[in-house]
Amino acid sequence: MSDNLGADSASSGQEAVSTSVPAATVPGWERAVLEKLAFAALEEQRAARRWKIISRLSWLAIFLLLVWVFSGLGGRGSAPSLHHTALVEIRGEIAADTEANADLVISALRSAFEDHGAKAIVLLVNSPGGSPVQAGIINDEIRRLKAKYHKPVYAVVEESCASAAYYIAVAADKIYVDKASIVGSIGVLMDGFGFTGLMDKLGIERRLMTAGENKGFLDPFSPQTEKQRAFAQAMLDQIHKQFIAVVKAGRGQRLKETPEMFSGLFWTGQQAVDLGLADQLGSLDYVAREVVGEEDIVDYTRRDNVAERLVKRFGAAIGEGAVKAVRALPALH
Repeated sequence: MSDNLGADSASSGQEAVSTSVPAATVPGWERAVLEKLAFAALEEQRAARRWKIISRLSWLAIFLLLVWVFSGLGGRGSAPSLHHTALVEIRGEIAADTEANADLVISALRSAFEDHGAKAIVLLVNSPGGSPVQAGIINDEIRRLKAKYHKPVYAVVEESCASAAYYIAVAADKIYVDKASIVGSIGVLMDGFGFTGLMDKLGIERRLMTAGENKGFLDPFSPQTEKQRAFAQAMLDQIHKQFIAVVKAGRGQRLKETPEMFSGLFWTGQQAVDLGLADQLGSLDYVAREVVGEEDIVDYTRRDNVAERLVKRFGAAIGEGAVKAVRALPALH
């Protein structure tokens, strides 16, 4: 019996070995399984990244839609009616990198002039001045748009309308001021500092190398020659003459010229009316109601508001994230 049992055991062992041989002899099956697992994981990562990008872009689209909806309702008045008074604000310093720059102001003006419901355009001014270049561009565009669309333009001064701001205001058909507004400052300036005397006392030597005799004549650490001073003064005088010509063209016979009018001095609103620099006292609501005849005021001013800044930042972040995600997918090439 033992021999039979041993024989049976031996035969069973042989059968076990023979049944396991085919699996062991299949070449590279482990590699095939690993490849399948790797490709599955890679595909899952791709899908996750794609959905992440789609999700972010969807949220961006929703956010932009909300900003567009609320910005359309965010004017001084309600939604545009058949007829209304169009408002464009000129607030703060007039410069290329501020909200009162030529691009934003002109864009607002064009929208106001092109709107058939806008009966007149009111420039609401509260600015100490700024760049004569930016002001000149805006002034020229106001006169062009007036000639094209035949709509009246009124300037309403709040706190101040000085220098470059007045350069813009004289393009209006009439200027309205508060009795305590500050108006005028028809002049041009160029300011800076000179430290040459202090440097001599401290024993500091300025080493400035230029190609061109006058290349560094505005350098505050170098002395200014009489020739350079005369050149700068001639340039300022020329810009001043341009300013005066624009004021005379805009105000015409209403001006009551005095020796001080174009000296850079400024006046109260009541004094400005007496001098012909402004037409009469009046506020925005007064002009809309009594002059234009449309109390509904719609604000066309273009502003870089909080929502727009958020959109820019959010959009930049989304764009950066999308670029990184795309770059992280070499298998999609």
